[in-house]
Amino acid sequence: MASRGTTETSKLKQNLEEQLDRLMQQLQDLEECREELDADEYEETKKETLEQLSEINDSLKKIMSGDMTLVDELSGMQLAIQAAISQAFKTPEVIRMFAKKQPRQLRTRLAEMDRDLMVGKLARDLYTQQKVEILTALRKLGEKLTPDDETFLSANAGAALSQFERVSTDLG
Repeated sequence: MASRGTTETSKLKQNLEEQLDRLMQQLQDLEECREELDADEYEETKKETLEQLSEINDSLKKIMSGDMTLVDELSGMQLAIQAAISQAFKTPEVIRMFAKKQPRQLRTRLAEMDRDLMVGKLARDLYTQQKVEILTALRKLGEKLTPDDETFLSANAGAALSQFERVSTDLG
């Protein structure tokens, strides 16, 4: 992981180039064998090949626009693994949503927990632990926290969470 994605990005580029070459060769072969195929088979195969090319193009657009980078994805996974190892997060569901960068789902989970606490379905200590985990995950995902959430977090964050904060900042 010391390469921070450089090797992986190079491999991704190589794979994309090989896939592009393969699809272009497939189109060329398809044109050369056109008379050996019936019209439906030719059209279907050409359509599938062009769809695959379109998918590659969409992926390249995302990568080039910055919407998707291998380094960001790998760093996110690394942070989630670090959170699990440091035992900062004890809730697998929160670790999963954090690793997959799902802030909306984390906020939904938080709202469900608020409701469960009010109706007595969730114990206060478990609520506090999970809320701290979710708020920390949201902060690490770059989400804006309310002043009340910031106050709650600073009042309830434990040593393991502080260690995770330090490690994840060092990784960043």
